[in-house]
Amino acid sequence: MSDGTAVSTNAAPRLRRALGLWDLVLYGLIVIQPTAPMPPYGIMTQRAHGHAVTTILIAMVAMLFTAVSYGRMARVYPSAGSAFTYVGQEIHPALGYITGWSMAMDYMLNPVVCTVLCSKFAMNFAPGVPFAVWAIFFVALFTLLNLNGIRTSARINDGLAAGMGVVIAILFVVVARYVFRMPHDGLSFFTRPFYDPQTYSTRAVLGGTSLAVLTYIGFDGISTLSEEAQNPRRNILLATVLVCLLTGVLASMEVYAAQLVWPSSTYPDVDTAYVTVAGRAGGAWMFGVINFTLLVATIGSGMGSQLGAARLLYGMGRGNAIPKSFFGAIEPKRRIPRNNVLMVGAIAMVGGLTISFERAAELLNFGALLAFMGVNAAAFTHYFLRQQEKRLTNFIIPTLGFLVCFVLWLSLSMPAKIAGVVWMSVGIAYGAYRTRGFRSELVNFDIPEESA
Repeated sequence: MSDGTAVSTNAAPRLRRALGLWDLVLYGLIVIQPTAPMPPYGIMTQRAHGHAVTTILIAMVAMLFTAVSYGRMARVYPSAGSAFTYVGQEIHPALGYITGWSMAMDYMLNPVVCTVLCSKFAMNFAPGVPFAVWAIFFVALFTLLNLNGIRTSARINDGLAAGMGVVIAILFVVVARYVFRMPHDGLSFFTRPFYDPQTYSTRAVLGGTSLAVLTYIGFDGISTLSEEAQNPRRNILLATVLVCLLTGVLASMEVYAAQLVWPSSTYPDVDTAYVTVAGRAGGAWMFGVINFTLLVATIGSGMGSQLGAARLLYGMGRGNAIPKSFFGAIEPKRRIPRNNVLMVGAIAMVGGLTISFERAAELLNFGALLAFMGVNAAAFTHYFLRQQEKRLTNFIIPTLGFLVCFVLWLSLSMPAKIAGVVWMSVGIAYGAYRTRGFRSELVNFDIPEESA
């Protein structure tokens, strides 16, 4: 079915293939951010009864299988790079639409997550200012910056990633000094973050792992660079796997260090638990450095996620999937989807004031895990069912990726699953209405590139 997706580009300029393997890996690490496990650390630890390192490692295994499926599907659809495209082309357009709708939930919830986190980090510096005031401030900041067409350049992103790397290195030194100066009960002290027989529960660990997936969100973005990558058939797959592996190793080290410093899973504020742990290890200055680093990183993510959601709505409006007069409109001076930026800002405002970080993160993972299951199913269909030669690896890898993601999806909390099912039901009903029972062209979830 891949032949039907080819697009003729004889008369159009082609993108320059300038990105090598390590360029792709660096891009993926920057998108995910080196501090990725720090914001959800507290809720992961509480949900897993202290086994946060174990949840990160289990999530890494799930993401590695899915990364292989993403990389292999990028070979088939080198210019698409989207889960809904893979599922729609390989299995059925209606299932591709459902996958796209689950991805849309991620885009809408990202600004909410960033609003909550920014407000919590800001309250650590100014606790006298109410959370609601900070939430309104940050939503207004994201919206005003995006309305004025301000974009974060690649060099700033590189600089932020390098700065985070330096902060993490300093943190490891501080933690090492703290841990080796404190009394402990021998080898079991160092192995307890992986397995504590007194608190271990498989159900609890899987519940924590369903949240730990948030640490890896963004690795799939590497597949969108297929047209700019050298030897994409090899490098996209390798880069996607390496990014997941390196993210998992670094995240495990960060979480392990935190659990050695603070073995308990009770914190003054679970949403900013990692900052509190850093303060215990290094004092007020380390508390301030980590808090400021996470605040700056989350502000950047908040701006980008709001614009990404606005562009998604614009793509759907441009394709007449939703009212084009509102969602498909572009503000002529700055060439931005102004209506959509304002709408996403309003959603972030309401969500930030009414939904906890834990619930928003679970809902985001609800959609992400559905999309990951879809990609694994698409890889299974293309590389195993449709091929004459039935290779065992083409069966095992996508099947395990699908099953692990499915188990983690089932391990989400019941409120998150109910809210997610409501969202998906609304999307399916809307898609059926727009396509007369899925008999005509489906909704387009493509996100247009930003204008130069």
